Amino acid sequence: MPLKTRYVFIASMDVQPDKEALFNEVYDTEHVPYLSKVKGVLAVTRLKTEPAAFQLGGERKPLAGEGMPRYAAIYELESPEVLLSKEWAEAGEKGRWVKEVRPYTFNRSHVVRKVIGSF
Repeated sequence: MPLKTRYVFIASMDVQPDKEALFNEVYDTEHVPYLSKVKGVLAVTRLKTEPAAFQLGGERKPLAGEGMPRYAAIYELESPEVLLSKEWAEAGEKGRWVKEVRPYTFNRSHVVRKVIGSF
């Protein structure tokens, strides 16, 4: 489905296996809802890496995945400045995320990308 915005913020990470259920519960019921209310956040999509392969030049190739974070969230933004707002900063510190989940995340990656085509 085509994106309806010009910018996305992608937050990727792994979580300790014994905290995975809590991670998903808090992310879905607290973290995303808080950040979704921030002015300029248009939509949020969560993703989980799955093992897969594809055909290239007649050969089966495994998709990259080893060493990459298992979870990702894509935040559709009006502009990158949303991430610098007081609202964003406050929303990211609410709920159980800070004390009960964030300390157990690792292999974190954050990037903003400008959408150059959506078909």
